Amino acid sequence: MASTIVTMCTDFGTRDGYVAAIKGVMLGIAPHLTLVDISHEVAPQAVAEGAFLLGSAYRYFARGTVHLVVVDPGVGSERRGLAVRTEQHAFVAPDNGVLTHVLRRERVVAAVSLEERAYWREPVSKTFHGRDVFGPVAAHLASGVPLDALGPPAADLVTLDWPAPARRGALLVGHVAHVDRFGNVISDIPAGLLPPGQVREVAVGALGVDRLLGTYAEAPAGQPLALIGSHGYLEVAVREGSAGATSGARVGDEVRVHLA
Repeated sequence: MASTIVTMCTDFGTRDGYVAAIKGVMLGIAPHLTLVDISHEVAPQAVAEGAFLLGSAYRYFARGTVHLVVVDPGVGSERRGLAVRTEQHAFVAPDNGVLTHVLRRERVVAAVSLEERAYWREPVSKTFHGRDVFGPVAAHLASGVPLDALGPPAADLVTLDWPAPARRGALLVGHVAHVDRFGNVISDIPAGLLPPGQVREVAVGALGVDRLLGTYAEAPAGQPLALIGSHGYLEVAVREGSAGATSGARVGDEVRVHLA
């Protein structure tokens, strides 16, 4: 199943030439590709954040899209590289949990360990597998190379030990999944866990909000609010301000929802 679209999600940033190098290699293999950036601003080595950003965006792409994910603190170690196909998409990534949200949502049709060097760039740098392994594999996969040509079958794919939101009586406890560029603190609590009209308080770090609003504009300027964001998850914001800075919240911190 060939594709013309490859998305990219990395922690490489845009100050250096790392992303450009990967794109150059991929376009050298497959000049027809359309390369779409999900994000290159994942915090360095922040696998959980990369997993969330990938999970929040990949499903909006057409069937057959190849998603390249490189957040790889274990580069050069014995961790596997993976190519994974689900019913709708394909993914190329290190086997370190960065596919966690995908694997929880999608049925895996096939997965292989990246061991066939014919589809890599040579020589392979021990510190830049994004350019020399993952990028080339993604380009070949998007060009129609069969998944099973890339290496042997892979089982027991790594997922993050990220606790699911839990209800404890009238208290629902989740965690911060991401703080976006607007300073909005996005939790892992989906809208479906919040009974309509029953949210009494949302608390994260130093911020507490006493009701759930529908839009940012419903709060006065400079005031905190809670709402269901475009990702479909509960988030805490400050209108025309930064909830991240005000609350001091970081990825993994608790988000506590008091229900009626």
